[in-house]
Amino acid sequence: MITLCIDARNISVEAGVTVAAAVAMNGSGITRLSVGGAARAPLCGMGICQECRVTINGRPHQLSCQTLCADGMHVVTAGEVAA
Repeated sequence: MITLCIDARNISVEAGVTVAAAVAMNGSGITRLSVGGAARAPLCGMGICQECRVTINGRPHQLSCQTLCADGMHVVTAGEVAA
């Protein structure tokens, strides 16, 4: 199992799980807010729509659907803001 932190909350997932899937398992599934403030979540699952962008280990605009979870990873989404 891999343990990562999503929005200041630790979650454990199996190896090979994407960050987008871990975000969905962690709660709302919301990854970012649109320019107008609407909650957005992964749509295509293959990195084309860009709706899955999150901050990973301090690096903004990372595609969560294309990034595998790593032990100790820190992920920040807009999910808490929209809730």
